[in-house]
Amino acid sequence: MNLHSTYHNDINLISVGDARIDSSVAIRFKDLMRTLTETGPDHVILDLSSVTFIDSSGLGAVVGALKQLPSGKRLDLAGLTRDVANVFRLTRMDTVFTIHPDAAHCLSRAAG
Repeated sequence: MNLHSTYHNDINLISVGDARIDSSVAIRFKDLMRTLTETGPDHVILDLSSVTFIDSSGLGAVVGALKQLPSGKRLDLAGLTRDVANVFRLTRMDTVFTIHPDAAHCLSRAAG
């Protein structure tokens, strides 16, 4: 599982470098998210623009990453591909997360 974290002012942008978040990487994903969000900015954006497939285990890992955030932190999603967006919509997780069209859009809104 390849996650890359960069700080942009008061935002921790975490980019997923893999095309899939599924049962084979779900636990590793959640563990890495915990490590990358323990410290740093309170606003975390998870950029999923490289992810073309997510299964129920992957969805559970994203929700788990939200639940394990330290108090006061928030997790937004950005760059959902069509298939990934459909999974979030069908499971109504699109009502749980704030979803941005892409990371650049979210960063520019935060800066302005």
